[in-house]
Amino acid sequence: MLVNTGEGKGKSSAAFGVMARGWARGWTVCVVQFVKGGKWKTGERKLAETLGIEFHTLGDGFTWESTDIDRTAGRARQAWSLARRKLAAGECDLLILDELTYPVNYGWLDSAEVADAIRGRDPRVNVVVTGRGAPQEIVDIADTVTEMRKVKHAFDAGVRARKGIEF
Repeated sequence: MLVNTGEGKGKSSAAFGVMARGWARGWTVCVVQFVKGGKWKTGERKLAETLGIEFHTLGDGFTWESTDIDRTAGRARQAWSLARRKLAAGECDLLILDELTYPVNYGWLDSAEVADAIRGRDPRVNVVVTGRGAPQEIVDIADTVTEMRKVKHAFDAGVRARKGIEF
């Protein structure tokens, strides 16, 4: 199990590098995104579709853009329900839980329950968790934890997110 966390850029990008590497090795790969919604036309989603990778974009966007936070929380719980089934079923070699830390940190998902489900997963399933502020319960069960640290980011200079770089 890998965790990519921290304030810096590259958490999801690193996970999608593992996605491509796993696919290239003949693995069955599945992605569950907890924040991004279907309106996001990201490069990683386009890549996954091209490669035939199962990709679920179940959020409805950034919380500060939500017009109904209860619905947003419900979508995160729906994504977790799918992820929990994928963990137990053993039908994929790699399961990427992109942005999972956010609904845990918002209190929409219980960190102990999430950690228990990951710990008790089918032995076939390798897991990558991404997001800022990875809860200690998730860090504790991980085999590898990488913390991305921002040194400098173009956004701070007013450069907006760009296709191919940020999404």
